[in-house]
Amino acid sequence: MSKRNKVLVGSGLAVLIVLLVVVSASAKRDKGTEVRLEKVGRRDLVATVTASGKIQPKKKVDVSADITGRVTRIAVREGDRVQKGQFLLQIDPTIYQANLQRAQAAMSSAEAGAVQAKANRDQAQRALGRTKELHEQNPNLISQEQLEQAQTAFEVADANLTASQHMVEQTRAALQQARDELAKTHLVAPMAGQVTRLAVEEGEVAVPGTFSRETGLLLTISDLSVIQVKVQVDETDVVRLNLADSVEVTIDAFPDTAFVGRVSKVSNSAILTAASSVAGQNDRAVDYEVEITLANPPTEVRPDLSATARIVTDTRKQALAIPIIALTVRENTPVKTEQRTGTAAAAPRADSTGKKKEAEGVFVVSNGIATFRPVKVGVAGEEHFEVLEGVREGDTIVAGPYQAIRDLKEGAHVRASKQPSDSTRRAS
Repeated sequence: MSKRNKVLVGSGLAVLIVLLVVVSASAKRDKGTEVRLEKVGRRDLVATVTASGKIQPKKKVDVSADITGRVTRIAVREGDRVQKGQFLLQIDPTIYQANLQRAQAAMSSAEAGAVQAKANRDQAQRALGRTKELHEQNPNLISQEQLEQAQTAFEVADANLTASQHMVEQTRAALQQARDELAKTHLVAPMAGQVTRLAVEEGEVAVPGTFSRETGLLLTISDLSVIQVKVQVDETDVVRLNLADSVEVTIDAFPDTAFVGRVSKVSNSAILTAASSVAGQNDRAVDYEVEITLANPPTEVRPDLSATARIVTDTRKQALAIPIIALTVRENTPVKTEQRTGTAAAAPRADSTGKKKEAEGVFVVSNGIATFRPVKVGVAGEEHFEVLEGVREGDTIVAGPYQAIRDLKEGAHVRASKQPSDSTRRAS
């Protein structure tokens, strides 16, 4: 082969290789981004709020010490059931018995003093009467000075009687106080229930809880006939809750059973913590306490067990829905008035400069081209949003993966992923 022919053949091969590379690259571009496609359909949606908390009885009483004294006897154990008025424990009554005897003696002395004061007042009153009578019969027998002295003696005796009577009342109050303090050494159950906490032992000194309830706490009695779950709900979710909302409760101690309940109380004020009360800590998360009453609690339930509540806030039957992962946000270019179609609610608004703000929407696929379409969503289920405006049933949308949706551009070429969708895997 001549040199010229070799050059021509070599040039032809080079051109062919370049053409193959260009065609291959073009074919690869034509395939587009691999995404997971899904058709917009209808499904049942359940909107929920999940929160964690503790099991608590609806009614419980903390029995605390109102006086100081050594615990000499405990008649119950933790877990015992008690009736109202049943004896619980005894605090050493020796000091308070002595106080009662002292108060009784003071009372007796005050009463005796009052009797004597009354006798003195009566005598002074009779003397005053006789003095006045003699003075009226013959002023020369009783001088004016003697009459004034008799009047003064009566007034002094009357004042002493009044003071004695007040002293009797004072000592009577002290006697009642001594009796009350002595009665507080003998503690009985304020209601029927179960002893869920016993905080003292025989021989320990009970002291009043002046600054802390825990300091003077002796035991706790709980009425376990009505069980509640107290959970903490974030401020962004609490506004969605209503009284009587249905709740599914799982208790960590009973992992294989779900219990049904209803929301019975939603707090109107946030939970205050030591950290939130410190100045400059207003940026902390705010939680509200929500009480849930269980319909059929387990018989072995105990206070302070950990529980998780799934509160149903809304339901939709056969609502038009899109996957949560499909919803994304894009900043759109202004659209001319004559080009606008669809409802105004689904279209993003423009600011004063004509530049549109970010809008929520999905990528609708037609003939392999992805087009961003703003949508209006309603309630959120576990995996899907209710869609109110923007797409129709049967539309094909990009439903994943997340990275592809985040990087997808308007008008991009897409192709269906070979991997089965989540709904296909669940169906199989």
